[in-house]
Amino acid sequence: MKKAFSKVYLLLVFLFLYVPIVIMMALSFNASKSRAVWAGFSTKWYEELWRSASIMDAVKNTFTIALISSAAATVLGVLACIGIMAMSRRGKTVTMAVNNIPLLNADIVTGLSLMLTYVFFGISLGYGTIVFAHITFNVPYVILSVMPRLKNSSRSTYEAAMDLGASPVRAFFAVVMPEIMPGIVSGFLLSFSMSIDDFIITYFTKGAGVNTISTMIYTQVRRGIVPSMYALSTILFVLVMVLLLITNFAPAAKSRDDSKKGK
Repeated sequence: MKKAFSKVYLLLVFLFLYVPIVIMMALSFNASKSRAVWAGFSTKWYEELWRSASIMDAVKNTFTIALISSAAATVLGVLACIGIMAMSRRGKTVTMAVNNIPLLNADIVTGLSLMLTYVFFGISLGYGTIVFAHITFNVPYVILSVMPRLKNSSRSTYEAAMDLGASPVRAFFAVVMPEIMPGIVSGFLLSFSMSIDDFIITYFTKGAGVNTISTMIYTQVRRGIVPSMYALSTILFVLVMVLLLITNFAPAAKSRDDSKKGK
């Protein structure tokens, strides 16, 4: 009885999560603009999506901002982790506690404070201010992803590489980097997804004429969301699913191949 109840409960949870997404995907293929009338299968909203200059500009902004901010946050996060590892035990504790504040802080507080900072220093809001804001809230996620890997890396191997004549930088890239690479990749992907998903901080730090997918959807809510946005959301969902499948099954396939070679 308990097993049956747990399975039913799990099924209800997944239905609650994915039924709205399935409905949205179905509406993206609806020939009618109305959400209440099914007028037949059509791909015209996907065609409208590619023809819409404003939507494609928002897509370009969203992904370029996500790539630039994630790459910069990953580099800064790795350097911060190296610096934190050189601190005393109390210094590490205090620094990690400070690092967790932006994660627990409300997005509206972060977005509003960044906007006021830009205004105070006379910085014009635009594309660059969005990128800087995204770097700011992405760095803590990278630190949390890389720090456990760096703690578990072998210090003796790094020192042995330097004893053999490698410089500290070369020893880091040759010995430490491969060990912490899974954490770096996880931090980058997490930063990338958080950047694409963000709305509140982007809304407060963007200038006039600069839109991302989230801010464009917000502006359309008041006058009605066009079905082209359903098509765009469907494409994003499929891309995320493919990315998740690759990141989850590729390591397993590689380990199976390595075990076969070992035999």
